[in-house]
Amino acid sequence: MTESGVRPPLALTMGEPAGIGGEIALKAWAEAQGKAGAARADGAVPPFVLLDDPARLEALAARLGLPVPVRAVGSMAEGAALFGAALPVLPQPLAAPVTPGRPDPANGAAVIASIDRAVDLVRRGEASAVVTNPIQKSALYAAGFRHPGHTEYLAHLAGLADEPVMMLATQDLRVVPVTIHVSVRDAVPLVTREAILHAGRVTAAALARDFGIARPRLAVAALNPHAGEGGAMGREEIDVIAPAVADLRAEGIDAVGPKPADTLFHAAARRGYDAALCMYHDQALIPLKTIDFDTGVNITLGLPFVRTSPDHGTALDIAGTGKAGASSLIAALTTAEAMAARRRA
Repeated sequence: MTESGVRPPLALTMGEPAGIGGEIALKAWAEAQGKAGAARADGAVPPFVLLDDPARLEALAARLGLPVPVRAVGSMAEGAALFGAALPVLPQPLAAPVTPGRPDPANGAAVIASIDRAVDLVRRGEASAVVTNPIQKSALYAAGFRHPGHTEYLAHLAGLADEPVMMLATQDLRVVPVTIHVSVRDAVPLVTREAILHAGRVTAAALARDFGIARPRLAVAALNPHAGEGGAMGREEIDVIAPAVADLRAEGIDAVGPKPADTLFHAAARRGYDAALCMYHDQALIPLKTIDFDTGVNITLGLPFVRTSPDHGTALDIAGTGKAGASSLIAALTTAEAMAARRRA
């Protein structure tokens, strides 16, 4: 809480300006106000301040016919006070004009500065959490960005000594990929006993601290079909995954596995765990996006601050058309506020 007793708002980054980040931010604010223009009583969308270019957002709202007043503010506190009347924006100037669907590396520095500034605000207690709009990594790479993605960059900013842990969550499923932004070929040797232990420890701690689950239950997926079929389809389950699960259990973490991935995600199976550790990216994301494509949330676990993001990309193919939905961003905002509230408590 601030000195006045008011909780700080969320800091929302601009993301790729040529993508749908601006549009979904405008729509999320409109949803927060309800159809009649009055603030929603259910608190479905918590107050947030967008770190972006106010002029480009005003132009975008006008182009899309969205009745969203945009106001530049000088602080997060000013933004929180203004939220019910207008979308508050901490100005982050862009170096080049924005054409929807066509990222310009010249704007890469502003995109990165928006992330840096959001992290600084939450560390100083002026924001309650960081929520990030999607970035276009190819444009950032052209601008000199040297990190695989958002998750790794935020871990760098936080000074984490260990690899970051990424959780994807919906109302009915939480998944944690042990390996993240690497090819399937490169992922297999990265599935190590130490990597599974690290993911399991961080996930269990986060479920307790940030989700209020007193005794988290983890299900650990196998790497190979049929959990390796007793070694006939690979020995990773025998030599790596099962020993890691045993180590987690020895530390007091309720973990089971390795479980065949093809039977781990149906409704009855999901009732038996609070999060599933998966061995590679698509093993985690395919079931989650199949179960709930629209409201998935990307969460970085183990950071000294709360960070969430929509579970989708920049959608350059529909940027500027008005077709983008804000459901995943709204879920990211509400999830961030709930996690921050638990940390405050």
